[in-house]
Amino acid sequence: QVQLVESGGGLVQAGGSLRLSCAASGRTFEIYTMGWFRQAPGKEREFVAFTTWGGTDEYYADLVKGRFTISMDNAKSTVYLQMNSLKPDDTAVYYCAAGRITTIYPDSYDYWGQGTQVTVSS
Repeated sequence: QVQLVESGGGLVQAGGSLRLSCAASGRTFEIYTMGWFRQAPGKEREFVAFTTWGGTDEYYADLVKGRFTISMDNAKSTVYLQMNSLKPDDTAVYYCAAGRITTIYPDSYDYWGQGTQVTVSS
């Protein structure tokens, strides 16, 4: 089993920044990819970004490209999501996920964190 614990959400004004963290523990040797997803009220969970555990590959959804940066600290088994130039449309619960393959599809991830709320006011 792998446990994921997110932190760093909160309330921020439009144009502001937040950094989310997700600490992994347990059988981390099983993990190949760490992803971030988000889910707004009444909407499906959507892909935000992923990085491989070794940091060799990363990918972003078009909606966040150029504003969000995903990074991996292997020594701390922690993945970060730096979010800049936030917009009200970025308001959602953000989830980190861990999986054995590189994919943007949430169903292909094996482990999920509990989620952290990000609210961007206009």
